[in-house]
Amino acid sequence: MGRPLVAGLTLPFSSFGLHADLLRGIRELGFTRPTPIQEEAIPPAMEGRDVLACAVTGSGKTAAFLLPILHRLSAKPRRTTRALVLTPTRELAAQIEEHLGAIAVHTPLSGAAVFGGVGMGPQEHAFRAGVDVVVATPGRLLDHFRFPYAKLQGLEVLVLDEADRMLDMGFLPDIRRVLRHIPARRQTLFFSATLPPPIVALAREMLHKPAMINLERPSQPAAGITHAVYPVPSEIKSALLVELVRRGEIRSVIAFTRTKHRANRVADYLVKHGVPAGRIHGNRSQSQRTQALEGFKAGRFAVLVATDIAARGIDVEALSHVINFDVPASPDDYVHRVGRTARAEATGDAFLFVSPEEEADLRAIERVIGKRLPRVILPGFDYTRRPAEKLEIPVGQRLAAARAGRREGPRHPDARRPQARPPDRGRHRFARPHGRGQGRRHSR
Repeated sequence: MGRPLVAGLTLPFSSFGLHADLLRGIRELGFTRPTPIQEEAIPPAMEGRDVLACAVTGSGKTAAFLLPILHRLSAKPRRTTRALVLTPTRELAAQIEEHLGAIAVHTPLSGAAVFGGVGMGPQEHAFRAGVDVVVATPGRLLDHFRFPYAKLQGLEVLVLDEADRMLDMGFLPDIRRVLRHIPARRQTLFFSATLPPPIVALAREMLHKPAMINLERPSQPAAGITHAVYPVPSEIKSALLVELVRRGEIRSVIAFTRTKHRANRVADYLVKHGVPAGRIHGNRSQSQRTQALEGFKAGRFAVLVATDIAARGIDVEALSHVINFDVPASPDDYVHRVGRTARAEATGDAFLFVSPEEEADLRAIERVIGKRLPRVILPGFDYTRRPAEKLEIPVGQRLAAARAGRREGPRHPDARRPQARPPDRGRHRFARPHGRGQGRRHSR
């Protein structure tokens, strides 16, 4: 169900019949022509049809569902929430809300991001004010549904974004509970980077005669990404990353690790060796995660170390590289990680730091990509060096040390015992209502 091409190019955004104020916002953002997913998804969404779209990270799908929603709501009365976007992570909810504000800047339409890790007060205000669009993570939304002010009786459009990631994170029961709180008669837009059988089954339950887009498309990185493999022993990966930054080989980079503990150790190593670095993972508080992401976007950090929980919620302009500090066990996770660069058909670089024990996972990625990735050796780097300390202390050793510390008690009057913290269930963040007259930086 494609749209016609003009001289080999897609038609401009004006061909969709979007509201003039939205077109003005699009132009100011520098958007000229729609990406393939926007070209395919916007027309049926504007017709009011359900949509099932398989779109890789970085393909421009956020605008693919925001534009038809905002166009639809532009003619509606205010002070009623008519659209709900469900996302798996706090970062992605905040990112979508930010994009909404930029696109709708010349309209009276308002939006709010709702997630855990922050107070519920501003979010309650957003519900009571009837912002036009709520962007929420399932857990925090269910917290609000316990109260009368969060009734979404006027809801007309539901979006599930990154549906496969929500499934991976165990949100399927929460999604089903959310569905019981919203009107059954609605338009549903369903976006997923992959379509495993459970997602297809859920889509069949939720959608009515949907427009199906890229349903059979295999998970592939964006065409503009240049891939390279750096074979390196695991214990000196941190030193290699420092050397690449020092030599100017990379400027603004997101480095993905497989665990939160490794993210902390890598970030600490970078800072210790003079490389400004932030970190973002599930054990960081909301304010810490926000500060790290904003510091990276502002250029205060050369490296942002992240776990996969943030892989689909980070959108940074002029990102030079994505580094897989640890090779992901799943080729799909590799696709989502490297999707942070070469967004919206731009170009970017993705490096893999591969230790000998990670070669099998690398081969799985190469099979998905369909080619052998080039190997790179950094000239002048000492690959035989051995670090003074290990990057990651084995879990058993850490637990044994903690038990020994509890038995011995504090060694110094000022020593403090570790404080237990409640588990991070992945429930997500805050509300930032914005729109004409409401102040777009309400909760910053």
